[in-house]
Amino acid sequence: MYIYAALLLAFMLGPLLIVVPMSLTSGTSLTFPTPGYSWRWFRELADDPRWLSSFVNSVLIASSVTLLSSVLGIPAAMALAWTKFPGKRVIYAIIAAPLVVPVVIVGVAAFSFFSALGMVGNKLSIILTHTALAVPVMLTTVMASLSNFDRTLVRAAASLGAGPLLIFFRVVLPLIAPGVVSGAIIAFIISFDEVVVASFLSTGEERTLPRMIFSGVRESISPAIASAAVLLVLFSAILLILIGWLQSRTSKSRAS
Repeated sequence: MYIYAALLLAFMLGPLLIVVPMSLTSGTSLTFPTPGYSWRWFRELADDPRWLSSFVNSVLIASSVTLLSSVLGIPAAMALAWTKFPGKRVIYAIIAAPLVVPVVIVGVAAFSFFSALGMVGNKLSIILTHTALAVPVMLTTVMASLSNFDRTLVRAAASLGAGPLLIFFRVVLPLIAPGVVSGAIIAFIISFDEVVVASFLSTGEERTLPRMIFSGVRESISPAIASAAVLLVLFSAILLILIGWLQSRTSKSRAS
């Protein structure tokens, strides 16, 4: 069993770990094993304004997607989890459709739609499309949190005169916060790592970091690409560790 787990981890992490020494190479090409080690290509990233600009674009877009998917996903999850109405399953299937539709189809559709509006190369077009991809995840995590929510607390708060907004922010949101935060982090990662839609919709100065890496692979094989990939993986790994910590904390609180 342990051998199987070790082989699985090696299969999944091997390609990622090989990128690490390649990012520290002292040479000028992506080769393994490397001729020597240097921080040269990380300094190249810091000195090149295109990489910094693409990183800032990725952070701005991912932050906007996180906020927008939270605003849309949380009320939708509460409506689907707590109310009964005709067509509920159909609506849930429509919202969750981006999870099963190939991303390249989403990219082509988004490009056709936003090019007709003259919005290709605009951050807003990327934000809206990434939000469509992230909302189903936010919806799923919040609905999972709401499945264990004691609704008598809502009725008790209402009987004491609390309005809907006060009940949401003082009663509901604190209790489902772990699910909301987990969904928000996953939504951020979905947008921050996404490259297919960004390839269709971002141009020039609006390029995101994954789009910049993809362009670098096609146009010039530089070790700076490996350095950017390592930073991208580290950033995503930190966010995933945070999700694991939140889930562990939620499990402990439920057990107690």
